Amino acid sequence: MQRVSAVTERRRERPDDYFADWKEREALAEGMIPLIGKLYRSNNVKTYIYGKNLVNLSVLDIMQAHRFVRQVEQNEISEFETFPIIQALSTLDLGTAHIDAGRIAVNYEETAKASGQSVEDFVRSQVAKLIGGAKEPGRPSRDVVLYGFGRIGRLVARLLIEKAGGGANLRLRAVVVRHGGAENDLVKRVSLLRRDSVHGPFNGTIRVDEERQSFVANGVEVKVIYANSPDEVDYTAYGINDAILVDNTGKWRDVEGLSTHLGRPGIAKVILTAPGKGDMKNIVHGVNSDQILPEDTIISAASCTTNAIAPPLKVLDDKFGVENGHVETVHSYTNDQNLIDNYHKGDRRGRSAPLNMVISETGAAKAVGKVLPAMLGKLSGNAIRVPTPNVSLAILKLNLKTETTKEELNEFMRKVALHSPLRKQIDYSNSPEVVSSDFVGSRHACVFDSEATIVNGKSAILYCWYDNEFGYSCQVHRVLEKMAGVEYAVYPQD
Repeated sequence: MQRVSAVTERRRERPDDYFADWKEREALAEGMIPLIGKLYRSNNVKTYIYGKNLVNLSVLDIMQAHRFVRQVEQNEISEFETFPIIQALSTLDLGTAHIDAGRIAVNYEETAKASGQSVEDFVRSQVAKLIGGAKEPGRPSRDVVLYGFGRIGRLVARLLIEKAGGGANLRLRAVVVRHGGAENDLVKRVSLLRRDSVHGPFNGTIRVDEERQSFVANGVEVKVIYANSPDEVDYTAYGINDAILVDNTGKWRDVEGLSTHLGRPGIAKVILTAPGKGDMKNIVHGVNSDQILPEDTIISAASCTTNAIAPPLKVLDDKFGVENGHVETVHSYTNDQNLIDNYHKGDRRGRSAPLNMVISETGAAKAVGKVLPAMLGKLSGNAIRVPTPNVSLAILKLNLKTETTKEELNEFMRKVALHSPLRKQIDYSNSPEVVSSDFVGSRHACVFDSEATIVNGKSAILYCWYDNEFGYSCQVHRVLEKMAGVEYAVYPQD
């Protein structure tokens, strides 16, 4: 995780005309879009800049991704450096991979530019093993079924549909729901996928085919199956075979209950989007996803909070050692709370969620021990539900084994977020002005807020934001890919 020095130390001259400079960079970003699209749709190559996906982004989104790197990496990488890299990549006959054009650009500035090596030759050397490779991973596509179509189910559906454009490695074939009783139940279900009060409109087109009892989203046809229990469905009757079923209901949380799905024709594996009970594997992608074995048939993707705290706890324990600590989650209200005061079997949860802060409990501090055995018995935890619809905050009060400073700890976390294998799980913020709504749509398991860090010798208090809906859904999708055996070559190689 060495910091790149040459680009960090280099500073672009201040432009004589900021607007002219902006328009030039805007034109370069616009020129990237067809090249990125070609790489994705023709070669199944996804292009990134420091871990931030560039596929299907707008011109301004691409420019914002560059700006983020300049702020957090503290270098001067811009569209002027990345456009030639992406242009060179687009001319090569590449196999399927994830390629970080930002990192290649920095490597070029650091190691090759001064010697006079051309961008084209350097890029070719960086991806030499990919040239002439297969355009798809050497495996058949895998059917996916979503059992339940609530908040997480619909967001996972959005991700599966979004990622179908580069090849059908995972194919969303069906969603299973109970009939709501309305004559236009199918239309109502699909409308909730099309429009979302928190995450905005669906990015693409959706049509309903009531005759086939399905909907078509960006060309992907998804059957809607009505059933009151798993044992009512024969998935092979819908042409679905060897599928991975993602249970979003949380109704069954142990192996015995979830095994009901495995008994149905067409289903081979099950993922639970809630903490699993008993000896079920609880997986946080990036932390213990290497424990997913080909023979595993039922696993849990843990909870949104466990996914948020396990990655920073792992790296902090590896670096400084964690003696013990407390996790307090400030969590947005969820669908199991009441809109107005009404009976609820849980303590305090009967009170109106949009009107109150509600002290609640969280099992995440205990559950993280299933993901990180080194944390077992070291953490206590509690939760406060607050009147926001999405994005939560985990506050980690840790007693470390090694003394440190705020500056050292923040710099360590910055490097982890940008340069470590956990860069898809941990994001980094150095702004003193960010608030919860700024993290809606974050694809990371958590975002480390460096401005809020407090350190006093061996005592540290850390603040980690997380989109408890979409960020968690991205983690579920990564677990789904891992369980399906979908893995991509990553370039440049660390």
